[in-house]
Amino acid sequence: MIPFDLTLETKRALLRPLRVDDYAIFLELAKQDADMWYYFSLNLGDEKQLQRWFEMAFADKASNTRRPFTIIDKQTGKIAGSSSLGNISLYDLRAEIGWSWLGKDFRSTGLNKHAKYVMMKYAFEELNFERIEFKTDEENARARKGLENAGGIAEGVLRSHMTMWNNRRRSSIYYSVVKDEWPGLQKTIFSDME
Repeated sequence: MIPFDLTLETKRALLRPLRVDDYAIFLELAKQDADMWYYFSLNLGDEKQLQRWFEMAFADKASNTRRPFTIIDKQTGKIAGSSSLGNISLYDLRAEIGWSWLGKDFRSTGLNKHAKYVMMKYAFEELNFERIEFKTDEENARARKGLENAGGIAEGVLRSHMTMWNNRRRSSIYYSVVKDEWPGLQKTIFSDME
């Protein structure tokens, strides 16, 4: 069982459990860049869709399939966005890192890499998982580059995979990191995380 109050951190990022009172700050962050929601299944800059996103996150947490986190930038002390360890399968020893987004001022700062690192570290070293997977919109070049920079290996595209908030059909590309790759990634791309 993954603790409901799980908190993870590196020298740069603090990931603490999502709370209801994060809503107002998330809405403020989400409204800063309307274009970024093109790639997401929900437009979090819309109050009702953000509320739905919160409801789904808490429902998934209650069903033990997801741990949604609020990401705090330790350099500024500010809430920066969110990510989750989800689609958890204890039997299959795998999980997905996703539902990830950062406010405009926190992108391209290294914060996302720290968040992904600490979730992978927990999954591989504490849970003894065999696989971490990621998915993103096939069109989202920025996210794809970020997943590759976090050690993700592209596995394939699921065509017409998801209905987006604007009724666009999204094709999703999957990436993964497997347990045997983790020690090498710690010594190379994640060598400065702790």
